[in-house]
Amino acid sequence: MKKNALLLSLAILATIALASCLKQEEPVEGVKLSLPNQPFDYEGVQFPPAFQIEFQANAPNVFLANNPGGGQFIDFENSFNGISANPTVTNEGATLGRVLFYDTKLSINNATSCASCHIQKFAFADPSAGSIGFGGKVTPRNSMAIINVALNRNLFWDSRVHSAKELTLKPVQNHIEMGMEDLDVLAKKLTNTPYYPALFQKAYGSTDINEERISDAMAQFLCSMVSVDSRFDAFTAGNSNAINGLEKMGAELFFSDRTKCAQCHSGNNFAADDRPGGEYGESSFGSGGPKGTANNGLDLSSTDVGLRNGQFRIPSLRNIALTGPFMHDGRFKTLEEVVDFYDSGVKAHPFLDKKMIGPDGEPLRLKLSSLEKKALVAFMETLTDQNLIKDEKFSNPFN
Repeated sequence: MKKNALLLSLAILATIALASCLKQEEPVEGVKLSLPNQPFDYEGVQFPPAFQIEFQANAPNVFLANNPGGGQFIDFENSFNGISANPTVTNEGATLGRVLFYDTKLSINNATSCASCHIQKFAFADPSAGSIGFGGKVTPRNSMAIINVALNRNLFWDSRVHSAKELTLKPVQNHIEMGMEDLDVLAKKLTNTPYYPALFQKAYGSTDINEERISDAMAQFLCSMVSVDSRFDAFTAGNSNAINGLEKMGAELFFSDRTKCAQCHSGNNFAADDRPGGEYGESSFGSGGPKGTANNGLDLSSTDVGLRNGQFRIPSLRNIALTGPFMHDGRFKTLEEVVDFYDSGVKAHPFLDKKMIGPDGEPLRLKLSSLEKKALVAFMETLTDQNLIKDEKFSNPFN
């Protein structure tokens, strides 16, 4: 009898909780959605020449305003395994995505938003090693910065998804992060939230709210977060005074064969080339597909094996000075610790990436001087994009 009574009580509580999710949502006291009368310009991104080429090659459908006819190009490299390519960014779609990104209503208990773990002033990363989810539990991995998402084929530390569109709802459904496992419940919840029907109407031409549109709008917002305006970008564009002597010394070291930093963090985005056929394109495990990951010798053994065998995604170094702590588990608090690790701390893992192995077959030892270490850190600090972290169109629309 006691067991039956307990089960009945739990069923009643579940019904009440579901009903509370679906009832007409009222704004949280003191919190109001504030959007401009005219939407911000998300689709008219202006790229430096090098990035114009990179976005045309890697994300031809995302910014049609700067790539006329790009929508006619089928991006097969970003559309494999049945996964659709990144969406084309529109002002109305990205505006809706911004609201969704910052709205705690996307969590099961209205406590956590995407922005809770991806904070603008930290280049949309989390300054804690693990992020606090909707129920107070902590994620086992550090929240990755959101930087030029449209240029990546493989996302999350273990490269388990392959487009921004596929990425967006994974944290929403995660049992630690936001807990909204039933996306039909989420759609009904947003339908009963006063400001969403009009936003979906503007973005998609009707008030219908569903999983596909929620994912698409959020992906538009993420893809619009383009970071191309650092001091190093100004330097490469011809302003020789944009970085100082120590920073130039660090740049020379970074791109040298001695450190091999740029062999992993390559291109204008300072990230692994994860396109099929790229340097880190094809998995070394047969038909696993393009990954852009590597084992960098953090541990001889670990309970978190990443993709497999200690392989984790090689992230972009853009805005890296803002995104600590570092590595997949946030073990290093400073860039100085990161440089020390690559200088002398790499462990001889059986699956250690070949670029981390010296001529003697042992883990590479850089033997950097204290000045050289300081220079490398100074160079990485030149990759900060102040516009990204201050731009109002990426800020919290609730106040």
